[in-house]
Amino acid sequence: MQRVSSFAAHESGTLYLVPTPIGNLGDMTQRAIDTLQAVDLIAAEDTRNTQKLLNRFDIATKQISFHEHNTQARIPELLARLQEGQNIAQLSDAGMPSISDPGKELVHAAIEVGVPVVPLPGPNAGLTALIASGLVPQPFLFYGFLPRKQGEQRTTLEALNNERATMIFYESPFRVAKTLTMMQTVFGDRQAVLARELTKKFEEFLRGTLSELAAAMSEEARGEFVILVAGAPDEPLQAPDLPLKAQVEAAIATGARPNDAIKTVAKRNGVKKQVVYNAYHELDEGDAQ
Repeated sequence: MQRVSSFAAHESGTLYLVPTPIGNLGDMTQRAIDTLQAVDLIAAEDTRNTQKLLNRFDIATKQISFHEHNTQARIPELLARLQEGQNIAQLSDAGMPSISDPGKELVHAAIEVGVPVVPLPGPNAGLTALIASGLVPQPFLFYGFLPRKQGEQRTTLEALNNERATMIFYESPFRVAKTLTMMQTVFGDRQAVLARELTKKFEEFLRGTLSELAAAMSEEARGEFVILVAGAPDEPLQAPDLPLKAQVEAAIATGARPNDAIKTVAKRNGVKKQVVYNAYHELDEGDAQ
């Protein structure tokens, strides 16, 4: 067991994990600014990108590159500096370090040698999208980027098919349409949300079924995307003895809007939407308008 008090006196330096804005520089916290000004060195994913941030907040601290291609080479150097008593801030280009970005290896190495690791709270694209999605926010499962190869991606999604929690994925604009189509193939036509360009001028949310979102992304997409998918329903919607009303209720429980749920159940059962509508609202044929 290891116990480390973050703000007690230490012989070594401290590794600070500093989040950066995911688009809007106004989201930079005062504590993050103070930390970057106070440390001896900043380990940045892209020093050119980070320099723009430092210039914006008049931060003159020296930088060193630390990214996925030089992680193993940099860690011994950074650890040596920390053990000599230097304080280092590690940050990625946008959001939280280690979340689909470099950082976890350095954190592990620092912990192994007893260097304090202090995280700062701040912006995160997945949680920012989740709270505005309209899907059930708790529990949720953050996955991040899926494998790029089609076969590996399908295998990963199949393993998540029975997950009850709302699922959060990241995707690039170049693959988002294909990923949504694969999700529909594996999960069925569940409710989902696309969030793009979060906190920026062109921030946008697309809410609907996976098939609707895939169709909307058929043209060339732009921006970085967060994909949120409703978790698996408590009961399989395909159960042969499940009444239409219960099927609609199960779909709504996953986050679907009533009209979308009625449409999905009608399609699955090969009946008209009016039949499902009547069943859900417990209307007789003569009551329908």
